[in-house]
Amino acid sequence: MKLSTSKRLNVALYEMGIYNYYDIIDHIPINYEDFHASTPHYLVDKEKVVFYAKIVAPFVRVSNSKGLVVTSAKVLSENDRTITVTAFNRPYLTKIFKSGDEVSIIASFDALRHSFNVINIIKGIPSEEEKIRPIYSLPNAIENHVFRRLVQKAFTNLEGKIISYVPYTYLNKYRLLDKEHSLRLVHFPTKISDIFAGYRYLKYEECLLFALRNKFIRQQNESLIVQKSKINLEYLDIFINKLPYSLTNDQKLALDEIVKDMNDKRLMYRLLQGDVGSGKTLVAALAMYANFLRNEQSAFMAPTDTLARQHYETLSNLFSNEDIKVALLVGKTSKEERENIKSGLLTGAIDILVGTHALFSDDIDYKNLGLVIIDEQHRFGVNQRNALLKKGDKADLLLMSATPIPRSLALSIYGDLDVSSLHSFPNERRDVLTKIISSRDKIIIEAINKALKANKNVFIIAPLIEQGSKNKHNAISLFKMYQKLYPEKVSLLHGKMNLDEKLYAFENFKSKNTPILIATSVIEVGIDIKDANTLIVYDADSFGLASLHQLRGRIGRGGEKALCLLIDDNEEEEGKKRLSVLEKSNDGFFIASEDLKMRGPGEIFGIRQSGLPNFRFVNIINDFRIFECARDDADEILKNKDKYAFLLNHVAYLTKNKEDDRD
Repeated sequence: MKLSTSKRLNVALYEMGIYNYYDIIDHIPINYEDFHASTPHYLVDKEKVVFYAKIVAPFVRVSNSKGLVVTSAKVLSENDRTITVTAFNRPYLTKIFKSGDEVSIIASFDALRHSFNVINIIKGIPSEEEKIRPIYSLPNAIENHVFRRLVQKAFTNLEGKIISYVPYTYLNKYRLLDKEHSLRLVHFPTKISDIFAGYRYLKYEECLLFALRNKFIRQQNESLIVQKSKINLEYLDIFINKLPYSLTNDQKLALDEIVKDMNDKRLMYRLLQGDVGSGKTLVAALAMYANFLRNEQSAFMAPTDTLARQHYETLSNLFSNEDIKVALLVGKTSKEERENIKSGLLTGAIDILVGTHALFSDDIDYKNLGLVIIDEQHRFGVNQRNALLKKGDKADLLLMSATPIPRSLALSIYGDLDVSSLHSFPNERRDVLTKIISSRDKIIIEAINKALKANKNVFIIAPLIEQGSKNKHNAISLFKMYQKLYPEKVSLLHGKMNLDEKLYAFENFKSKNTPILIATSVIEVGIDIKDANTLIVYDADSFGLASLHQLRGRIGRGGEKALCLLIDDNEEEEGKKRLSVLEKSNDGFFIASEDLKMRGPGEIFGIRQSGLPNFRFVNIINDFRIFECARDDADEILKNKDKYAFLLNHVAYLTKNKEDDRD
């Protein structure tokens, strides 16, 4: 289907994944500009205002220093006041506007200069129907007004054809508009309340379909009845009592829940969530020991080679006095060792296999796989998880996540899973002091010097690998800078390096041959260096709070005091307010909730790093009540399958043909 007469425009749309009119209207605005006049009598510095005016002195370039182009103009407001407006890095305004032009301006008040900094300026005064303008996420090849015309064309072609999946019963119950009307309001609002009215339907439909899919999957899971050998709980207790440390009450409860599931006639589908350092790996290890007691094999999958090797070492040490064979299978495993592992799995000589995605390769088969554990589960797609589960026709599944959320929320979000949560810590909480600083602060070098003097490790994190945005630091540049300051003491680690290079850098860091590691967030997951006590994160505002908390979890693991420095050169108050959550709290549950409150739909925790559903319309904290309603409605719908057959057929199709929303 040709969406436009312009070949260049069609190519740009296809590259966005837009192939038809339905895709166009499904591309929702990411923001709105409100051109309704709003100039208060008393202005506060940085206050946002909207006003209409006439240009009396057109834009001229007034300065050009440090790469910043400043243009300025004088305009006559509707109340006959002459106002100075200033624009940064928009030299093209000198060519677009001339004296006498009527304009509409959105600006920020600069109290010091008593002028207005332009956020947006357009010619003319919009009609009432056009004063709220949608802003779309678009490539450079497509201008906003061009896409808006395409949206209008799409609605014309699809009139009466857009299906509402919410049954009329619930449209009426919650006084919702139908889907077509809702989408029109979202794309073409004439007042702010239109946007909220349109989103009410879209949010509820998203929650209802999600709840139904969860319950549909859960019903499928619970319908599978398998023959399982019982776990000898007495032997499990004996092993636990021999450990050189005691389990926390949370660990005991979580293990009891897991073992009860494993002893049940239905397969286990459970999520184990807990804060950084709360002891999830030990609980997982004990579940594998319980699985060994019923003479079945375990597969423990990690997202990276480094983390897989770390788990392998942990389990090998933990079971060193037991008759348990632990093996490691990663991408760099030699052909000879791989063949030995394949043979050991088929004969049952290997009890626990630790590794990465290599665990579900076509040539890997198990004699009697009884337990699959997936660490940092959000980093694996549902197809990968299923491929591993298919290696055993009666394998229980335990997923692990270090991004904890409140239990009430978890039960709604993970409706297809049972949830165990670890809140307490095996030892006292790590003593990590967090500070927000600028890149010019002397404390950076002071902290590094102090750590090196104490023979400790230092992490330095950048958001980019190499030069990208002019305003963002990158790992390669920081490596060169710190290499000059600390010769032969710095290593570099990032995702584009091959495995040998990564392992070499990591081992040098771990052994303190190079006690400073410059890295990207690749070190976020599971890296355990007991002597690391300093973390410096450049452009901290580029990361989600949960990711920063995970990074912070890399230090202070030995129980000593540690220091986390979050570098933020951005002057925006909203960003500093967000980061201040980390200054105030080390509680992962609290941080996750605050992050979710501050972020909108589709951007939970940054680049899909949370393991939570990537909702488009719903904020899972602020809209939690909608989740609860949709969850209860889903139960009612499933009790009346004949009445809602059309909707349930659609849900079955989604479940069969699409990956789980958490992937």
